[in-house]
Amino acid sequence: MRRFLPLLALLLAAAAPATYTNPILHADYSDPDITRVGRDYYLIASSFHFSPGIPVLRSRDLVHWKIIGHVLPKLPFAPQYDMPGPHSLTDRVSKPVGGTRYAGGVWAPSIRHHKGKFYVYWATPDEGVFMATARHAEGPWSAPVKVIDQPMLEDPAPFWDDDGRAWLVHSRHGAGPLILHRMSADGTRVLDAGKVIVEDKARLPILEGPKLYKRNGYYYIFAPIGGVEKGAQVALRARNIEGPYEHRVVLQQGSTALEGPHQGGWVETPSGEGWFAHFNSTGAFGRIVHLQPVKWVDDWPVIGTPIPGTSAGQPVATHAMPDTGSPPTRDRLQASDSFAGRTLGLQWEWNHNPDDSGWSLTERPGFLRLRALPAEHLVTARNTLTQILQGPASRITTRIDASRMADGQRAGLALFGVRPSWIGLVRENGQTRVTLGIEGAETPGPVLAGTSIDLRAEVGSDQTVQYAYSTDGGASFQRLGDPIALAKFSWWKGARPALFSFTRGTAGGSIDVDMFDVQTLGASNA
Repeated sequence: MRRFLPLLALLLAAAAPATYTNPILHADYSDPDITRVGRDYYLIASSFHFSPGIPVLRSRDLVHWKIIGHVLPKLPFAPQYDMPGPHSLTDRVSKPVGGTRYAGGVWAPSIRHHKGKFYVYWATPDEGVFMATARHAEGPWSAPVKVIDQPMLEDPAPFWDDDGRAWLVHSRHGAGPLILHRMSADGTRVLDAGKVIVEDKARLPILEGPKLYKRNGYYYIFAPIGGVEKGAQVALRARNIEGPYEHRVVLQQGSTALEGPHQGGWVETPSGEGWFAHFNSTGAFGRIVHLQPVKWVDDWPVIGTPIPGTSAGQPVATHAMPDTGSPPTRDRLQASDSFAGRTLGLQWEWNHNPDDSGWSLTERPGFLRLRALPAEHLVTARNTLTQILQGPASRITTRIDASRMADGQRAGLALFGVRPSWIGLVRENGQTRVTLGIEGAETPGPVLAGTSIDLRAEVGSDQTVQYAYSTDGGASFQRLGDPIALAKFSWWKGARPALFSFTRGTAGGSIDVDMFDVQTLGASNA
């Protein structure tokens, strides 16, 4: 009998349901919203001042995701998204710097599928509420349409009722109240000035991020309260879409270590299971995505596992995989890039809109060429190419050919944020030196003897980065400086790996980037 026990254990393990571990995305997909079409699930997130805007992710199992496109090829809302400013010594004298839109751009988008089309709505704090549509989530997406021409609105979400009438709910900058509009059937414009349907600063403080649904004859609004760091999730319900609404807390920290389980979206699988994807704020890694089961009790949702004696749930750390009807996939967020194609990988987003004359994948096939445009600092430099940092730890390595650099040029690998740090090269007086930059202060290192260098950033789960470099093709690396604390939260985003090249001189120069390799260490659900 004893000899059969190992076989029995194997059979039982094979029969046991698979599990997943939170977070499902240890990456800064903040303010996530989600929808299902057939067997596929789609997730979008805030992208703020990064271009292209509004990443679109797809999954079959709700746990493993890949990027399939962006809603906005560029940010067309105002000149500041182009980072206008001096591009020559003459310009520096004759033209004022045009400014930037850090922390502007796309806030808290929502996604729905209606009558064969995807609809995405978002607000920009300075310009208004917009929408775009597509037949396929990969795109192409329509040009953005301004639905409400008013600044300082946030978190719009559309809803089409059973009778075909369209509605839009949103809040205001600073959180609350919740405002409801009638919309045209095509969702391109509101038909009224809006009606306040929920406002209760005492019981529902910092009410924001509303998502409107309908179930069993009730209208539901899922919305977070209490702020990003410490808040909870509430559900509001009413028999009439205009209210009055009653509410309950349906997800909070409980006895877990997860503070502030916050804003997200609800979806059901074909089998009828409910799931809630939401973010949790984690400092330098930004706001990462967790997935919670949803059960309904007396027509109220309970998210996570029930907290005894309350109507709320608390976050799960590990749970059985969703019953989506599809087996678990091997999909992963894209990260590494060999620059061998004619287009950049979908993981890349520029800091503000790029100057397309300043970069190329075709001038030297197999390399990304970045020309140095004039700037005084990294945060005012155009054509900084970034992607979302993945955790809980990452090793990021890039190889740069510096043979085309010019005096005054700086280029390299950064962890980009409001207080950036970087390792790179500075060309001055005919010499190119390996250099460490921390919040604008530069510490020169050795002279680069050859023309090629590997730069590395090792990001730890303690949210620090250790920079290093190699001049022997990556065979060995030398550390430069001590570990540096990453900026905890910058312009509503986490720190981001970035490639950059700018000049403080009049001659541009350029670099050629051979590869960008990302190794994610310790990730869940690998």
